[in-house]
Amino acid sequence: MKEKTVENSVQNDILEKNWDAVRENVSGIPVPDLVDLLVGLQKSEQILLFRVLSREQMRDVFSSLESNDKAVLLAELTDEETRQLITDLPSDVQTKMFVELPGHVTLRLINLFDPEDLSEVRQLLDYPEESVGRLMNAEYIAVRPDWFISEALAHIRKMGKDIKNIEIIYVTDSTWHLIDALELKHFILAEVDDRVEKIMDHPFQSLEANEDREVAVRRMERYDLPALPVVNNNGVLLGIVTFDDVFDVAREEATEDFQKTAAVSPLRRSYRNSSIWNLYTKRIGWLFALILVNLVSSGIIASYEGILSSAISLAFFIPLLIGSGGNTGVQSASLMIRSLATEEIQLNQWFKILIKESGEGLLLCTTMGVSAWVLGYFRGGVEVGFVVGLTMIVLVFTANLVGVILPFILIRLRLDPAVASSPLITTLVDALGLLMYFAFAAWILN
Repeated sequence: MKEKTVENSVQNDILEKNWDAVRENVSGIPVPDLVDLLVGLQKSEQILLFRVLSREQMRDVFSSLESNDKAVLLAELTDEETRQLITDLPSDVQTKMFVELPGHVTLRLINLFDPEDLSEVRQLLDYPEESVGRLMNAEYIAVRPDWFISEALAHIRKMGKDIKNIEIIYVTDSTWHLIDALELKHFILAEVDDRVEKIMDHPFQSLEANEDREVAVRRMERYDLPALPVVNNNGVLLGIVTFDDVFDVAREEATEDFQKTAAVSPLRRSYRNSSIWNLYTKRIGWLFALILVNLVSSGIIASYEGILSSAISLAFFIPLLIGSGGNTGVQSASLMIRSLATEEIQLNQWFKILIKESGEGLLLCTTMGVSAWVLGYFRGGVEVGFVVGLTMIVLVFTANLVGVILPFILIRLRLDPAVASSPLITTLVDALGLLMYFAFAAWILN
């Protein structure tokens, strides 16, 4: 309720051109709330509000905006305002702008960039799209091992004024090879007459610039670090990746996986900024592909029309069987995909996992099979009960193994295992389940 009052107050102040009141109202608003406030305004009001923000607020708010909202603001800013803004932005945000913004906007930015900053951005763009190099920025503090602690502290005070994250201080030699990464508290607690090398402990974590950005997510999560240094193949410090960058990556990866598991091609922008046509194209291809695959299931039913007509009660259990098989496969696939993503299990452990899941599958299929036999017996008699129960046992056991092994196969084929989830698993298991069901019916019912 309070946020709504502030938003209304800011809107009224903008309409009344009371800029002092606007500046006072927004000065204490946290950046995430300020972003929501800005996006909720009319386009004509957004630029007016943005211009009364402090330089630090402008940088943080702009960095947090979606690409569409960034383009809207840049279209309204003067060249001088734009030049000042992009100069204040971290290098990773600058690089992201060149990738996400429309061509005519990036062309204008190229003309406004400082040559040194533009050269740095171009170097970052040379790294693969999903690499750590695209995420890193040059906002870090480095000291030398032979410096006195007093020298290092003076350097930290001087350089730290314009740097957002100074929790970790990096130690490099004269050729910028990374030697150590130390928490700021070690410098604060050390004697000022000691040299930096005395407080060095040497074990540290780093990333190579060409590594996949998901490696940064797992490494930072595992070691609970606010930032990780990025080095080249020779160990030279190139930049750092911070927690907020990695958090954005983790959120994007999780969103992509959710979309893939629902048979939706990953959206390149947020749902709010996606057009109807864009959403349509991301879904229709998968839906048509699944229709074609489901034709296999309908073909199987048609080929066993004689069995169905002679024992119509068999038709009652088709949804039960294929639904149970699909659910079992999705459960096991989801467990495997998540465990592989968090590195709880490794690819070379597939056989051990298969044995473990075989034991679990036996328990599941026995329980489900007995329940299905009871239902079949009361609905269709002894023979139908055996058909339904036996199919449930074999189908649940098979579906469980398919769900386990398919993610491993997809990773070996360099495909995202997320596509092995709901739609693909259920479609495969549906066809297998129908084949088993009618084969057992033909055998038992003669």
